[in-house]
Amino acid sequence: MTQIHPIYLDYNATTPLTPAVIAAMRPFLEEHFGNPSSSHIFGQIAQHAVEKARGQVSALIGASPDEIVFTGSGTEANNIAIQGIARARQTRGNHIITTAIEHPAVTEVCTYLASQGFQITTLPVDACGQVSPDDLAAALTPETILVSIMHANNEVGTIQSIRTLAEMTRQTGALFHTDAAQSVGKLPVDVHKLGVDLLSIAGHKLYAPKGVGALYIRHGVTLEKILFGANQERALRPGTENVLEIVGLGAAAEEARQTLPERVQHLQTMRNRLHAGLQSALPSGMLRLNGHPDERLPNTLNLSFKNLEASMLLNNISEFVAASAGAACHSDRIVISSVLQAMGVPLEWAKGALRFSVGTMTSADDIDRAVEIIARAVSTLDPTFVK
Repeated sequence: MTQIHPIYLDYNATTPLTPAVIAAMRPFLEEHFGNPSSSHIFGQIAQHAVEKARGQVSALIGASPDEIVFTGSGTEANNIAIQGIARARQTRGNHIITTAIEHPAVTEVCTYLASQGFQITTLPVDACGQVSPDDLAAALTPETILVSIMHANNEVGTIQSIRTLAEMTRQTGALFHTDAAQSVGKLPVDVHKLGVDLLSIAGHKLYAPKGVGALYIRHGVTLEKILFGANQERALRPGTENVLEIVGLGAAAEEARQTLPERVQHLQTMRNRLHAGLQSALPSGMLRLNGHPDERLPNTLNLSFKNLEASMLLNNISEFVAASAGAACHSDRIVISSVLQAMGVPLEWAKGALRFSVGTMTSADDIDRAVEIIARAVSTLDPTFVK
């Protein structure tokens, strides 16, 4: 009997390692074990590997190598950036601006800082998930020290006008941070074109291992450290470097830099094939696209299925297709994601939202099989289904 492999359409959650990344990491798993802080040859090999990776990551985003600090995750990068700026600039002001659609790696940091006396303003978004520059302009005050707005949303893929928002922010003397976990490796990202002061990267979103990330810190920006120890990574992330995974992140960044145009085209093609296939396979009026129709990640497709609950549909396809739900069903209620709530997606649509995210390894055959499986599940769950 031929084994049917499940189809992975959840690349925004995490990505597999590519062969090139595995090959780059292998020597540091099997042979090169030195501590980068050691002066002998074993340490020198490890230190050279870390610095090579720093150059690879910086090249991907148009930064200088000495503007890159390696972290343990994108979440840690966000914490070091936001808390570090808050502590360093609190004598200037105590006001921080963010948005209603940020990842918990940002919102939870802001909630904590609010408990410490900082004033947090949360900007709304429109029906497509975008922040209005006018809303940011109205929120900026002389007390504002930092604005943190994600580059692209993890759920619906909507891309923000970071360059415009960052320019407005810096005109007031405040700094601008963007969580670019979802955009780096999927879009052209250049820190100078974006005009940001700080930018966070999560390795496992761009085919590097879990447990490694990076933070871009523009020359001249000073952060107060929130972790204490030795002086690794400019003393902002003390502790012996995770050489194995830093090497993996460097290799993933290099691969993304070399293949980005082809990668973007492939992701768009697979995403659009999935959308068109489902539109063709399902009755008219059953699907709703959530997020901006154009200004979104090339790989992300967030769809609502009318008359269905996301958790039920997900349960029916999970053995064959991996995706993510935008609503969680509990015994007495349906909990809608904060992103869909902020966008004002009506409950009848929001409760049936699924996120599909394709990757470099997604094939046309994967997409066509997924369409069949999803359409079959919908026909089973919806008694009114007529095609």
